[in-house]
Amino acid sequence: MNRRSFIQKSSLLATTLFVSLKAHSFSFLDVDQKISGRITSKGKGVANVVVSDGFNVVQTDAQGNYTIEINSLAKFVWLSTPSGYEFKTESYLAKHYEALPTSTLNFELKKLAQKDDKHNFIIWADPQVKNKKDVEKMMNTSVPDTKKIIKSLGNAPIHGICVGDIVWDNHELFVDYNKAVTEIGIPFFQALGNHDMDYRMGGDETSDKTFQEHYGPTYYSFNRGKAHYIVLDDVRYLGIERTYDGFITQAQLDWMAKDLKYVQKDALLIICAHIPIHNAVKNNEDLYKVLNCFTNVHFMSGHTHYNKNTIKNNIYEHNHGTVCGAWWTGPICEDGTPNGYGVYEVNGTELKWYYQGTGLDRKEQVHIYVDELTGQKRLIANVWNWDPMWKIEYFLDGKAMGNMEQQKGFDPLSVTLFKGDKLPMGRTFAEPRMTEHLFLAHFDPSVKKVKVVATDRFGEQFIAEA
Repeated sequence: MNRRSFIQKSSLLATTLFVSLKAHSFSFLDVDQKISGRITSKGKGVANVVVSDGFNVVQTDAQGNYTIEINSLAKFVWLSTPSGYEFKTESYLAKHYEALPTSTLNFELKKLAQKDDKHNFIIWADPQVKNKKDVEKMMNTSVPDTKKIIKSLGNAPIHGICVGDIVWDNHELFVDYNKAVTEIGIPFFQALGNHDMDYRMGGDETSDKTFQEHYGPTYYSFNRGKAHYIVLDDVRYLGIERTYDGFITQAQLDWMAKDLKYVQKDALLIICAHIPIHNAVKNNEDLYKVLNCFTNVHFMSGHTHYNKNTIKNNIYEHNHGTVCGAWWTGPICEDGTPNGYGVYEVNGTELKWYYQGTGLDRKEQVHIYVDELTGQKRLIANVWNWDPMWKIEYFLDGKAMGNMEQQKGFDPLSVTLFKGDKLPMGRTFAEPRMTEHLFLAHFDPSVKKVKVVATDRFGEQFIAEA
């Protein structure tokens, strides 16, 4: 995120394990601007597969045939990969699309070797590499850590989604990010961030050119098990220097309404975008209306360089701490959340999650600090993935003292690392960010040992001692 420019009024060649997707017979569009094709698996037609050009949405018939009218503004045709089939990738980058023009487009799907009702996914937010030094940090820290976590999750299918700011305006580094994805070794889908756009080339309609050359459409959907995934572009370039705001175009909203007609109302719905939707997308109410009949919706976002969980309109938004932390200046984000990423486990329509701090143990989910005050001591706990279903308790010399008091404030380490116009070195704009996931308690200086036990909404306990 570039905070100073964010407008807000209240942000190749390895095909992997996952769809083998073949396109054939490319030619210019027919006069009536229609594309026909067939979706098959081992030569047999696959029914009820969704195909879209970003404006119109159709399903295949019982023999796997489809015909779709192509909007004059469309740039791609893609299929919403159905559950039970592998994702098509190139060097592990999602390749579920083909560029126009063409008149016939056939897709060959490959069945997964296992059921996918149980699967996992990783959310990377804001790798935001600016130069080769940042790339080196990403390759030496974030990539091996992500590989380690993937291995720990077992053999269930797994994919990744980067929710934007892949790079920091330096689009030549898309290639380096792509190498990181290849090294991680799972299918990765991408969302557009404000730093991934082309500026000064016109308006919002021309700002996605380089991104699309690397990653295809900026909004699309896919399926895995009983979960339906949607990736949106909620960054609107305003055509003046680097100005943008959080906004979802009407074309996307109309497309999504059509896409969701083919989704069960009780499905697990995962919607990914760069700028937080609940408070920073100007027309978020329009999106909530489209989702009105769905009962199990989660938003995934980034952009802010802090971690925050919010429930609004009965939708849980995971606004993730970033892969780069505070722009690769240290081990934490501005709110004290460790550099890291989200890890999600899907079982049918149930979703579990945790935040993985880069280089940290899976069980390290709370940091504590003890301050010396006049006549007493103060205990501060930063529980970065907290939501209202968590319970934060403390113990003094082994005695249970009850719940800690939630209080908005600054993480002490973030103050040490970032406060002031001379810190951090190299990128002095990073400043401590006030957060609501701090918890306080005061106690007598005679106490020898303090302990905090944070219990998440799934009943898992995390312990920090001092």
